[in-house]
Amino acid sequence: VEEEKKKIRRLADSFDEGKMIREGIRTVILGKPNAGKSSLLNLLLGEDRAIVTDIAGTTRDVLEEYINLHGITLKIADTAGIRQTEDIVEKIGVSKAKEMAADADLILYVVDSSVPLDENDEEIIKILQEKKTIVLYSKTDLESAIDIEDLKSRINQPVIPISAKEETGITDLEEKIREMFFSGAVSYTHLTL
Repeated sequence: VEEEKKKIRRLADSFDEGKMIREGIRTVILGKPNAGKSSLLNLLLGEDRAIVTDIAGTTRDVLEEYINLHGITLKIADTAGIRQTEDIVEKIGVSKAKEMAADADLILYVVDSSVPLDENDEEIIKILQEKKTIVLYSKTDLESAIDIEDLKSRINQPVIPISAKEETGITDLEEKIREMFFSGAVSYTHLTL
């Protein structure tokens, strides 16, 4: 029985790798409204796919794209900003974002470094528990309102400073994703034995 279990586990592991190569690592971009989620997606894609404005709550639905980072495929989803809202359409978008985060292989949590953390960030941090996450300390071109070292100790996940406006930090993000993929830290999560 033990020998058969080993064979099944090897088969399952190879299934995970093949499915991830074919379908991509399910990656969800999370954050509050106006944190820079859509700007990040556009920067990774190299085109203006998502609408970007200064108005909070522009993205209300899930926008999915495939991105190839040096041979690693990401099925990446830009989601509505997580916040308390009375707008019925935005509420649906926030609910979808939370559902996608629950099923994600990897979460990119975009934190607007120019705005203090609030109750919406607290809710997102709870969502991140037990999830593979990279924290993106965004808008580094602006004056900081969040201490990056406090953020690192609080979330206990890799933190990468980025600026979509200045196009900085993206290479570090790509390298971190490659490192997580090749070390096995990021894997397809739906198959369990």
